[in-house]
Amino acid sequence: MRSSDGPPPASTRPEASGPEIITVSDETHVQRLLPLMRAYCDFYDVNPSDAALVAMSRALIADPEHEGMQLLASDRGVDVGFATLFWSWQTLIAGRVGVMNDLYVDASARRHGVGSALIAACVRHCRDHGALHLTWQTSNENIRAQAVYDRMGATRETWVDYWLDTTQGAGADAAPAPA
Repeated sequence: MRSSDGPPPASTRPEASGPEIITVSDETHVQRLLPLMRAYCDFYDVNPSDAALVAMSRALIADPEHEGMQLLASDRGVDVGFATLFWSWQTLIAGRVGVMNDLYVDASARRHGVGSALIAACVRHCRDHGALHLTWQTSNENIRAQAVYDRMGATRETWVDYWLDTTQGAGADAAPAPA
């Protein structure tokens, strides 16, 4: 029997105390997820088509073992956030990593533990998948998100990110600069 001097251990707390996190696994989930993906894209001022966003979600559903997955957070029946987790490898740790490429929480649900719950769910999926690290990036200007990550005990990196547009002729076809 448990004494009444404190809250129950986290493992016995009722699920209703936080957001419900589900793995996106069917077309109904994709349609629920789409407005959140659109809001996330709007936040970063980018505009991929809805068809492209849905195609990405369907590709993850089709092969979650190799591609990754999306998680959907709901609070009292309202969809309020999502995370996208891709599988990759990292030579520097000689192992598999989970890359949380997307984490979005609707403005109305921020500061209620939704982001933390999504990150914790990603960590669990990484452990289940044998990934040694969960990695992610955020914009330098996204101070609110950085506060969540710092509170979660994440390690801040100092790498500089680059990318090339592979749909244009320049990048890979250009002569490499001398090292």
